[in-house]
Amino acid sequence: MATAPTTPAAGSIVMYSTSWCGYCRRLKTQLESEGIGYTEVNIEEHPETAAFVEQVNDGNQTVPTVVFPDGSAATNPSLAEVKQRLTA
Repeated sequence: MATAPTTPAAGSIVMYSTSWCGYCRRLKTQLESEGIGYTEVNIEEHPETAAFVEQVNDGNQTVPTVVFPDGSAATNPSLAEVKQRLTA
């Protein structure tokens, strides 16, 4: 498994996104409504981070790619999955 460039603090996530991604916007809105902290990294503004997203997603730049405090990652997770993995 690839190592994330940034590992989030306990109770929060790092979300790799793009400016045009509807799924990213939806997840950000849901996270904010639930009070879940996140750090957003736009892979278009920070192209060096796209390599990590590709490693996690079989060579694809699929977003949102979310990294959890334990270093694991998920692609386009639901809010329920994010909440579950943050409390695990």
